[in-house]
Formats: sequence, C-alpha cells, structure tokens
Amino acid sequence: MPQRMVSRFVAGLCIAALALFSAPAASASSGAKPLTSAQCLARVNDTVTKLVECVRTADLWQHMQKFQAIADANLSPADRRPSRNSGEPGYKASADYVAQVMGAAGYNVTIQTYTFTYYAFTGIPTWSESSPFAHTFALSSEWNPGQSTGSTTDATLQPAGGIIIPPTPTPSSSSGCTAADFSGFVTGRIALIQRGSCFFGVKVLNAQAAGASGVVIFNEGNPGRTGAFGGSLVDAAGNPIIPTIPVAFTSFAIGQDLYNAYQSGTPPVMSINIPAVVKENAPDYNVIAESKGGDPNHVLVVDAHLDAIYGAGMLDNASGSATILDIAQEMKNVNPTNKLRFIWFGGEELGLLGSTFYVNNLSSNDLNHIGYDLDADVTATPNYIIGVLDPAAPDFFGGTVSNTFPNRVYKASTIARDQAVAYFDSVGLNHEFLSPSGTDAISFNNVGIPASGLLTGQDCCKSQHEVDLFGGSLGNYEGNVPSFDGGCVDNPFLWCDNLSNNDPTVLTFMSKAFATMVVQMAFDTKIMSASNNTVYKKKLPIAGDVARRFVAA
Repeated sequence: MPQRMVSRFVAGLCIAALALFSAPAASASSGAKPLTSAQCLARVNDTVTKLVECVRTADLWQHMQKFQAIADANLSPADRRPSRNSGEPGYKASADYVAQVMGAAGYNVTIQTYTFTYYAFTGIPTWSESSPFAHTFALSSEWNPGQSTGSTTDATLQPAGGIIIPPTPTPSSSSGCTAADFSGFVTGRIALIQRGSCFFGVKVLNAQAAGASGVVIFNEGNPGRTGAFGGSLVDAAGNPIIPTIPVAFTSFAIGQDLYNAYQSGTPPVMSINIPAVVKENAPDYNVIAESKGGDPNHVLVVDAHLDAIYGAGMLDNASGSATILDIAQEMKNVNPTNKLRFIWFGGEELGLLGSTFYVNNLSSNDLNHIGYDLDADVTATPNYIIGVLDPAAPDFFGGTVSNTFPNRVYKASTIARDQAVAYFDSVGLNHEFLSPSGTDAISFNNVGIPASGLLTGQDCCKSQHEVDLFGGSLGNYEGNVPSFDGGCVDNPFLWCDNLSNNDPTVLTFMSKAFATMVVQMAFDTKIMSASNNTVYKKKLPIAGDVARRFVAA
C-alpha cells in the first residue's frame, strides 16, 4: 500500500469517520444478501450507510450504456461521428434522457435554454511546408489548430516584430501585440508570432488587419513554455473570437527553426487548412431537477456537466453525469433538510458556458439561498487519481494555485471535502486536493458559494508521485495506457472517449464517495444555514475555447 497522504483530520474525527462508514463492511462480512435495485429504490436512503449500500455498479453502468447508445444514434452533423457535444443532437438527446429519468423519480424538472456560438471541425486540419523543406506537421505532437476557419496555400512565412530569440529566462516577448509589429508585413503571407504578453486573439486580429492569410503562434521558449500547445482565441476584452484565417499553435523549437530559415534568406512556404463550421446562436441546455422536500431557503446544488468535447464523451463527462443521476434516483424518497437541486450543465467543455449562464441569471435572492455546490467531473478514469476539490489547492492542469476566491469560500468548502476524505480513508484509498479550476464548481466559488467535488483525471500525464499514491502507471490517465500520447478525452481526431475508456470499479467507489458528500450536506444545519448570507453577485466572464486545457496568452 502506498504511503497515505497526510490527512487534515484530527484523531477524534478519524475515529468518528471509521465508525460512520463501518456498517456496510460489517454487513458484507456477515453474509447479508445485497439489496436489489428495486429494494434500494423503494426505501428511504437518508443516511450514509443506506445510500452508499445502494450505489451499485450495475445501475451506474446502465446509465453509462444509455449515454453511449445516445451518442451512437446521434452522429455529429459536422464530422459524422457519434457525439454528445453541445449544439448537436446527441447532447439534446442526453438532456432529454436525464429529464425523463428525473421526472420519473419525482423531481421537479426544468430545462434552461441558452445560446452560444457553435464551432466544430468538419475534417482533419493540416499544416505543411513545401519549401525549403517538405514536411507535414503532425497533429498534437507538433501543432494544434486554433479555433479558426479557412485555408491558405503555398504562402510565404514572415515573422512579426517583437520576437525574442534566444528567449529570456522569464516571459518577456510581446510579439504581435501591437499593429506596429506588422510594419512592412506583406499582404497574403503567413504571420509567425511568438507567444507572450497579450491574448492570442489580439495577436491574430493584428495579423489579420495587416493582411495575413494565416498565423503560426509558437511557444515562447522559457521554462515551462517550450512544447507544442493549444490556445484560446480571445480579444483584448477577453471575448472569444473565431478568426476567418487559419491559426496554428506550435512548439518553440519549430518556431525557432522557421524564424531562422526566414532570417537566413530562405523563407518557408507553407499551407494551413482548418475545415470547420460556425453557427451563431446555437441552442444549449441545462437540466435542473429539484427535490419536492427540503428548505428552499437552503439549497444544495449537486452538479455534473452533461456535454462532451469531442465525440461520445463517456469519461468526460458521462461518468460524472451517471454518478449524480444514480444518486438522485436513490434519494428520491428522502425528505432532506435542505432543498436538493441536481443540475446537468451544458457547454462546460466550451468554457463553463452552462454554469456561467445559470449563476449569472439567478436573482440575488435565489443566489443567496444556495448554500453549497458539489461537482462530479470525471469519475471513472482507468489510470486514476482521486482528486478532491478544494479552492485553496493547486490546479489539476498546471499544478499551481491560479485563482483567488471570496474569503467565505475557503473554510466552508473543507466540510464536504473532508467528508470525502473520511470515506476514502475508511476504504483504504488515498487522495489529493485539487482546485476547482476548469470545473463547474468554480462558477459557484467565484460568487462566494462554498463548493467541493471529485475527479479522477484525464489526458496526460500521471506523475511518479501519483503512481505512488494511487498505483497504475506513468503517462496517460486514460486512452492508450500506458503511453504518453495524451489520451482520448481532449484529442479531437481520435474519437475514442467511449464506454471502454471507463473503469466501472473506479466509477463505483467514486460514486459512493460522492454519495457520502451529498447525503451529509443534504441534512447539514451549520454550513448550509449560512446560505442566507450575502454572496458576491458579479457577472462571471464567459471563457473562450476549452477553459481548463488551453491558455489565452
């Protein structure tokens, strides 16, 4: 067994936690026959012991199979692949399924509609060089397409001003950040721009205004800013843009080679093609289901995002959606102290669109009545970690603390966090604390509402520290394990985040842990009673592109 992460519980609380979670183990050891699904659905699962006993792999997997079937039956109109992406038929079918299940369980269900700008690839983007060397750049490993459209063929590359090579030890380049960086730029050429200082969208808009037919943005070259990467395209005000010229993001090494070729008098001749479709004001949906019982002045929000990013989206995030859907069904006969509001958000993968819209459109009174949020975002990773959300913790992507929240968030968020820790301790599993960055929980933290939640990781790369804590292997959390190819979830051209990309055992123990948080907070009378306090009624910004995996500058 790996060495356990140091717990923040005091000894007395640890003893209490062991007593709290010992009943299911004792029941199993005594040879008691497990309850059937029908028996679980018929009884009142109003304690941790009862609810955890009724969170069953078969029931969870049934929801997962349904989500996969929905994706298979609803091909994307853009690439004709199975899909549950926001703005596509598979997402609406997923929302309808959740609404039907929750309505049948006796919850009051509403579907909240909002609109967004839909963007999807219609083919595989390409970037190639024809001279002085012939080379086709490999997607993901050598470059990533920006959210843009269009093509340019056999265009000469020309560097923008402000490029700093060799790079300084810390970020300093402001290449492409002003119109002056394109003085003397030849219309029709591809602009080569270095990362740094301003938003990528600002650089692209300046290049487009100078007549560029395409843009290549290369990493700056400082420590931590060297490899191939992807970026969000937003303007100076932080608003998302979709340029009508193709944009490629690449590594410092490739950018330096292209720059040196230009400086030596043999400017590269290149072609970029990004086939995509854009649709303004596409509809998207949040599914909201409230318990009939519980104090409406003290509301517990339990959420997961329902949308996929590229394809079926079975790990990210049919898994979290199935987790809260099963828990809601098992709690349908419970009369909680606090009103339960289960929400399946849309547009999370596009920049937390659904949760941002939801929070921004609550009245101050309604916002004040939300006492807590619990978020389930990826709960079945094969090469898993066990992440427990804590607003004071480092980000999953990046490992740094990148957000600051209203002070009232921090202490209260540890209550549900420590409930999850107690459960994992009781079953001999380790954990690590992660920030809510990139999850819908952050939309609640930003306005002063405490939140916690669970996640099990995605993409790449699992560290040696995480292997020591959780077992498994270095590299991908999911997809092709073991390897370092980046996994399935965030690769738009593998279409492999399917049912087989989930581990039912992980899904089960994570869902049981999440259930302990939900049922305890449903009856909480201390932290939840603070939900009449003033919260921070500020409009949340709409993030561009894929918020948790891409950077804006």
